[in-house]
Amino acid sequence: MKYITALIFFLFFFPSQALALENPLSVPNNKFGIHILFPEEIPQASALVNSNGGSWGYITIPVQSTDRDLVKWQKFMDQANTYKVIPIVRIATENYYFNTKVWRRPNESDIVDFANFLSSLEWPTKNRYVTVFNEVNRGDEWGGDPNPEEYAKILSVTAIEFKARSDDFFIISAGLDNASVTIPGQSINQFEYLRRMHQAVPEVFSQIDGLSSHSYPNPAFAKPPTIQDQMSIASFRFEKDLVKRLSGKDLPIFITETGWSTNKVSENLLTSYYEYAFTHVWNDEKVVAVTPFILFAGGEPFGQFSFLKNGTEPTENHKAFSRLPKSKGAPIFPKTVLSQRVIPTPKDSVKSFETKNNKEKDKSSQPAATILKWLLKI
Repeated sequence: MKYITALIFFLFFFPSQALALENPLSVPNNKFGIHILFPEEIPQASALVNSNGGSWGYITIPVQSTDRDLVKWQKFMDQANTYKVIPIVRIATENYYFNTKVWRRPNESDIVDFANFLSSLEWPTKNRYVTVFNEVNRGDEWGGDPNPEEYAKILSVTAIEFKARSDDFFIISAGLDNASVTIPGQSINQFEYLRRMHQAVPEVFSQIDGLSSHSYPNPAFAKPPTIQDQMSIASFRFEKDLVKRLSGKDLPIFITETGWSTNKVSENLLTSYYEYAFTHVWNDEKVVAVTPFILFAGGEPFGQFSFLKNGTEPTENHKAFSRLPKSKGAPIFPKTVLSQRVIPTPKDSVKSFETKNNKEKDKSSQPAATILKWLLKI
């Protein structure tokens, strides 16, 4: 009798915890993806990640705190469904008004606003993938001074707030800069950063569902894929193993940024590099998605990573990526049918989801211009 009582207690107080998220690796999965900046790029992104036999590849896209428009982003979700791509949404703040080289440090109010906004959208898949900010072990990405203790608390709050709204939210930690060294006030080595996160909030890695990794071939974005050390396209392995030792949780990996520089690697090597990476490194059983940076950079200094020139012309990166055989993904879909959804009117979309003073929003630049400032650090 006491066992039945305990079971009833568990089911009552934890009704959906065990059944909420779907394991993306338990179904056919097309791990090929690409990082984009704007919703309008979905058709081109789909053509790339679903090329050569694939479907339901991944796209990583940032959503800024100044760009929470219901109509715009619901249209994005609808297009993701149409073009059979799985979105990984990276939440972001905005550059400081008087220092566009530094991103504003988020607070708990930002998290509540994002949770309210993203839970108001109908997503194309049951799992709603959300990456919590970007390269937070760099000062310019965290208010001018990296702070793992502070980020751990924000990440913990994010998991709590989002899952309070829907158990389908799949919370992923920020990808870290794998080339950063510890310089007080400027940057922190990613492994030191992860240890300090755990020390500050010991339960934080048990609260989240996945790890984002920026497994770049450093130094200089040029290291051959055969070299698999802590600062390479295999850096995700070392990050995953450290988190597992710290928390006991073996988290799935989302490589949301990676790629070689065409300024450093000859065009004839790119195909062999990508083939080797996907066959011998990123074929790891814990890797869910690989979304290289970036589909279209729009100019230097990131043109060296771009998969498209002039917005339409394929680069060698694109050609090499397209040639690789891909699988047909079969993600779990939500119960809600997108076609039955009531789409909000443009008037509804301007409704504020922010708890901050509206005067702050007036200082913000347009979202597209802000993203380009972030890219160019101007």
